[in-house]
Amino acid sequence: MPKKRSGGGLSATQQAAKFLGVSVLAGAVMAGIALPAAGALGLAAKGSVQSFDEIPANLKSPQLSQRTTILDSQGNQIASVYSRDRTVVDLKDISPYMQKAIVAIEDSRFYKHGAIDLKGVLRALNKNAQEGGVSQGASTLTQQLVKNYFIEEAGDDPTKVAEATQQTIGRKIKELKYAIQIEEKLGKKKILENYLNITFFGEQAYGVEAAAQRYFSKHAKDLSLPEAALLAGIVQSPSRYDPVNDEAEATKRRNIVLQRMAEVGDISQKEADEAKQKPLGLNPSQPRNGCITAVRGAGFFCDYVRNVVLTDPVFGKTKVDRAKLWNQGGLTIRTTLDPQAQDSVQASVKKHVYQSDPVATAATIVEPGTGRILAMGQSRPYGFGKNETQINLSVNSDMGGGAGYQPGSTFKPIVAAAAIEGGKPATQQYSSPYEMPYPSPVQACDGKVWRTDPAKPEKLTNENPSEHGPYGMKEATAKSVNTYYVQLISDIGICPVTQMAQKMGVQRADGRTIVQAPSIALGTQEMSPLTMANAYATFASRGMYCTPVAIASITQKIGSQEKSLQVPKSACSRAMSEKTADTVSTILKGVVEDGTGQEAGLDARPSAGKTGTTDERYAAWFVGYTPNMAGAVWVGDPQHKRKMINITIGGVPYDKVFGGKVPGPIWRDMMTGALAGKPAPDFNLIDIPDDTKKGDGQGKGQGGTDGGKNGDSTGGIGGLIGGLTTGGTADGGTTGGTTGAPVPAPTFSLPGNFIQGQGNGGNNGNGNGGFPG
Repeated sequence: MPKKRSGGGLSATQQAAKFLGVSVLAGAVMAGIALPAAGALGLAAKGSVQSFDEIPANLKSPQLSQRTTILDSQGNQIASVYSRDRTVVDLKDISPYMQKAIVAIEDSRFYKHGAIDLKGVLRALNKNAQEGGVSQGASTLTQQLVKNYFIEEAGDDPTKVAEATQQTIGRKIKELKYAIQIEEKLGKKKILENYLNITFFGEQAYGVEAAAQRYFSKHAKDLSLPEAALLAGIVQSPSRYDPVNDEAEATKRRNIVLQRMAEVGDISQKEADEAKQKPLGLNPSQPRNGCITAVRGAGFFCDYVRNVVLTDPVFGKTKVDRAKLWNQGGLTIRTTLDPQAQDSVQASVKKHVYQSDPVATAATIVEPGTGRILAMGQSRPYGFGKNETQINLSVNSDMGGGAGYQPGSTFKPIVAAAAIEGGKPATQQYSSPYEMPYPSPVQACDGKVWRTDPAKPEKLTNENPSEHGPYGMKEATAKSVNTYYVQLISDIGICPVTQMAQKMGVQRADGRTIVQAPSIALGTQEMSPLTMANAYATFASRGMYCTPVAIASITQKIGSQEKSLQVPKSACSRAMSEKTADTVSTILKGVVEDGTGQEAGLDARPSAGKTGTTDERYAAWFVGYTPNMAGAVWVGDPQHKRKMINITIGGVPYDKVFGGKVPGPIWRDMMTGALAGKPAPDFNLIDIPDDTKKGDGQGKGQGGTDGGKNGDSTGGIGGLIGGLTTGGTADGGTTGGTTGAPVPAPTFSLPGNFIQGQGNGGNNGNGNGGFPG
């Protein structure tokens, strides 16, 4: 006498033997295929043996897709995302009523048969033959579990889902063989547990725990008798018996389950009758899935994390592998998001730029020396409604962002860093007129030379006519003098600047290569706030650039076990010397103390930064840092259509928007809150002598018409040469004096009438000439 298994049912050997006689019948009935003639049965049976032998021996249970939880750096939940809303639970955490209800209505002989219920097959076959169609099936819970495995493995691929559910004898044969294996390997209790965790209950709920939460806002272990009966009844047709949309139909179905439980002896008839009289007692919770559920305005950061998983090779060699990991879920992702910094960003954004404003703002904070993204927010929330968006305005297009925005003068410190790293002193002076043509030719990379089009000469100007040099680097940066920086890049060449940008992680938001042109000194290439914040973090960390990271750790739940996954690490490299970075920090500290960024200054701690405003005022920026945080703020129209002239932002009217006016205060407030309670270290400052002011030359020169004994070099050629020296001044005398330092050979031609000395020399040489404007 062959042994019976402890859970009831036949052994694997018995199942295999009986399979030859009944598999095709069972497959035909359960798949809903009517076989009208014995001949057809014979042919199918003949083919089924061969097909059965060719099926791989072992079925690997798929990893069930589950909810993924995204946490901030302190362990607080940011959002919950899932391909399928499921939380796997042990059988002990499922109400006994639920266990009995699902068995009673779906497979009442579950504990008496093996993988195949022979009596059920014959009963269904007889019933279907009498009615001339398919009115009854005979799938056991084990077979249903196998079918769900196939569906789960198919994921969201419609072709694979169709293959997993196709009504063919071949699929049923495969299903039956694996059902036999599962019965032998798992046993009844584990099969029931797996079934209750994998099956679909409607309303986006997969598995009984998610269903209990969705319909009753409680755990599966706390389900009452009528609640369990309702859920068990839904499984047969989640849309037809959906209690949220058709309470009457769901009630009928629940009562059928209760009656069946009484018939099989799970409950008494009295218990069934009492339960039938009770209302459904729904307490539904709304499905909450995806980054739209994120708290603290972190929806865009959540979306950035998703894109990291989908694009970084550390999570899989191929796009398909990475998508599978994300869709399977079961992940607990601890991120770098600092709740204090995030709250501060959102509060500042909300205060200064309204959601309904014609322009938007985006802000990002990173940690120097680690690349950790601490905060990311914007004025238009994550969503699908009016004045909402799913475009992350803080990041590059390949990570869910747009095409970026011209950073304007916030790019100038990168030019300064390239020049200083190449040997130029911070006292370097240039004539810096109010208006000038772009210098030409200018050396570019790979031996190429940039030249202007003689037929279309381009001119540039400074913001105000009063801004004309000569200027040194510190003053030119504080006042954001355009002509100074174009002269600087024409002097050192374009290539050192693009190379420095690359070392600092600066790239166009659209992924294209930075154009080799002197105009890059004025920030004409579109960048994202994250890119600019992380670039300035390089200055804060004394020259070390670190790639941005958003994920600190990930664990993945597989069954009852958890394993740690590898995550992307920040790669840090030296972009410039400490001295260069410290020099730039010294220069930018002056911007917030005495220059265009005064409204962004932090009273309680040292800070440095740079304003930026683009042509036509389509965008305005402030990018700045302290030694322990760097942040970027952009304000503008994402569509690049609305100029910020005669505009109201955050309830405040502006004739013209400057980087220091709107972005600056946003940066000040968000950094103040983000840094509250944190140390306030100082920069490692460099002694930069004050710029030699226009008109301070001591040489006689040729002031105006005649010069003089003690000629001020404000006028005439003396002033120009003084502006072109490398920090030297003219030492005057009766014949015009000598030059205190060599004059660099300019890499550009001066246009006609560029030097317009108009002063009356006299004894003191107080000429008023110099430059147009």
